[in-house]
Amino acid sequence: MGKLNVGGQAIIEGVMMRNDEIYAVAIRKPDKEIIVEKQRKVSLMKKYKILSLPLIRGVVAFGESMVIGMKILTYSAEFFEVEGEEESKFDKWIEKKFGDKADDLIIGISIVLAMIMAMALFVLVPLGLSHLLKPVLKSSWMVNLADGIIRVIVFLTYITLISRMKDIQRVFQYHGAEHKSINCYESGLELTVENAMKQTRFHKRCGTSFLLYIVVISIFLLTLINPTTLWMRFVVRIILLPVIAGISYEVLKFVGNNSSTVLDLFAKPGLALQKLTTSEPDEDQMEVALASLKAALEVEEVIESVDTEESAEESVHEV
Repeated sequence: MGKLNVGGQAIIEGVMMRNDEIYAVAIRKPDKEIIVEKQRKVSLMKKYKILSLPLIRGVVAFGESMVIGMKILTYSAEFFEVEGEEESKFDKWIEKKFGDKADDLIIGISIVLAMIMAMALFVLVPLGLSHLLKPVLKSSWMVNLADGIIRVIVFLTYITLISRMKDIQRVFQYHGAEHKSINCYESGLELTVENAMKQTRFHKRCGTSFLLYIVVISIFLLTLINPTTLWMRFVVRIILLPVIAGISYEVLKFVGNNSSTVLDLFAKPGLALQKLTTSEPDEDQMEVALASLKAALEVEEVIESVDTEESAEESVHEV
């Protein structure tokens, strides 16, 4: 089997794996059945060549990942809704008003709200706190440097706090299973639970590393560009966000696909941070991750070791 560039995402009681145009989702339902769904979506980078250029492709990939990730999270959550729980008036109004487009609208609203919250936490909070330090700092570049340091502290604090949440800990176990299964595949081993469990739960192309690159690269770039007023500092941060994301993507891609003493050293902070965002999975969780990976690779036998009383369902459709 030739090696393909496979990536993934942990979701509620499951894993999504992607391989080029194929996105496969495997979820273990409350009744312990594993359900597998495959979707095909052509990236905008394939439709419009200009979007596949370096720096630009990072922004496109990040945006598409957010949309697909939110859809998959919503899909996985549907299997764990509490019976008898009534829809809110807002949900009913959305469904009545927009019909089949209701889910897409809710996902769009969720993405916008997530972006606003991220901006508030990782842009406005560091910006405001660093501005308060302006009277005691000697120059505007030191204020911008303080902004970057505060952003790192906020980021690490946020990751540490969410890693302690019980529900998130389950997702982080599936995150570990995702990495282990991909590492098993990239090592050329047979995709079995036994082989995958022996692999490391860390991976250089992880989204955790990508976020860390964004934070660190923003420190250097925003310190060099040195506006003095609070308003201009905010505008510069918004304008440069796509540039920072684009650079971070290229760094992640290069470091993740190459190996040397220097590059491996460069990857270590991101791998260390994954100690918080991944946990060791159990065999049941690994089984789910492998089911998703095999489906993404279009292996005929999607699930190898599901118990006889369990079954797997698979469907393929265009998104």
